[in-house]
Amino acid sequence: MRFKALVLVTPKPGISDPEGTTIEDAAQHLGFSGVSRVTAGRAFLVECEAGGLAEAEAVVDSMGERLLSNPVIQEFSVLELEEI
Repeated sequence: MRFKALVLVTPKPGISDPEGTTIEDAAQHLGFSGVSRVTAGRAFLVECEAGGLAEAEAVVDSMGERLLSNPVIQEFSVLELEEI
């Protein structure tokens, strides 16, 4: 079975996020007054072969921990995981 996952990697709370801060400041200057926080991150689309959904989840979680993020300063979340 083939699966597709969307993985989001962002800085952990309390870690400096200069890109997010710059966007937040620019939003205020451009009149987006309701914007109170912006966090910058990276999104990854991962396709993998797996025997089932549980195995695909394990593969994507392992990649998130060991490859896609730096666990000292970043966190990751799997936003979508679906069979294709």
